[in-house]
Amino acid sequence: MKEVTIKVEGMMCDGCKSAVEKACKAQPGVQEVKVDLAAGTAAVTYDEAAVAAESLRAAIEEIGYDAAL
Repeated sequence: MKEVTIKVEGMMCDGCKSAVEKACKAQPGVQEVKVDLAAGTAAVTYDEAAVAAESLRAAIEEIGYDAAL
């Protein structure tokens, strides 16, 4: 398992937090997602054989947030 911290801009509330968690968890190989609203980050633990970090970033952008690795 590998962990990546993705910088997420535009999260304002628990609904935003839940949306980012759901988008990441929908990707194959994702084991855990910890979103920190105050820091504007999502720490994702995932199987790098099943999904790339870039795919996780793209999944967050698809739901309307700016994301950077």
